[in-house]
Amino acid sequence: MGTPDYASAILNSLLDEKEIDVVAVYTQPDRPVGRKKVLTPPAVKVLAQEKNIPLYQPDKLREKDILNELLKIECDYIIVAAYGQILPKEIIEYVPCINLHASILPMYRGASPIQQSLLNGDTQTGVTAMLMDEGLDTGDILKIKRIDISSDEMIETLFERLTQIAATLTIDVLKNFNNLSPTKQDNSKATHCKKITKADGKIEFDNAQEIYNRYRAFTPWPGIFLQSGLKLKKIALENSLTCKEAGKILTIDSDSITVSTYTGVLRIFTLQPKSKKEMRAVDYLNGARLSCDDTLA
Repeated sequence: MGTPDYASAILNSLLDEKEIDVVAVYTQPDRPVGRKKVLTPPAVKVLAQEKNIPLYQPDKLREKDILNELLKIECDYIIVAAYGQILPKEIIEYVPCINLHASILPMYRGASPIQQSLLNGDTQTGVTAMLMDEGLDTGDILKIKRIDISSDEMIETLFERLTQIAATLTIDVLKNFNNLSPTKQDNSKATHCKKITKADGKIEFDNAQEIYNRYRAFTPWPGIFLQSGLKLKKIALENSLTCKEAGKILTIDSDSITVSTYTGVLRIFTLQPKSKKEMRAVDYLNGARLSCDDTLA
């Protein structure tokens, strides 16, 4: 059970194992994508169809007919990865349901654990294999694989690394399931994260480190942008010194500019004005007739 590329990679790892037989795949219905709202199948569906695996795309698992259909499928385990639906009690009690969650649980239960680790400036994250219960990422932990995060790592590379770890961890847990001892989560240490929306990309020049972390977590989507709609497309953290003014253009170099925040300075290489193409920050300033000591807004 899964939907995006993360789940597709895990499915692919299962298919590569001769000892494992994938008897069915559940994924979300096709959804409209992009400005033109083109109906697009999930990555998991594409792979399942390529491999001729029985495929199911129910709108709601809780419907009686859907449940009865699933409970007739003979299996030993159900692997769940970014599926997008809560599993009803009947399914959880049918066979062990193993979820691969991209955080070190109980941290970052919810929809956006990878982004949250970058937003918080964490130096370590991982993937947790857990037995599912009726809660949201609250089940007993089977195994955790941890990795370090560099201070400039972007969401795309971190996502790729965690995806590969999740794929490997899935096989490890399945092959050694009977030797694992599930461990209860410490609910007192639980934190949660929400689904990312476009509005989360809006920034103000208040804290350079926090803006840079948002840039790392939200590139390419939803990106980071000012109230005016001006997008900061490529940036770096210059320093974390205290400044008196926010948004002030401090320096203009051949390939970039620096801008102050109340706490820290950002170096900006490229910008994208609303409804226009990405351009060098220097060229944007020339066109907007902005210079040092002016405010970028």
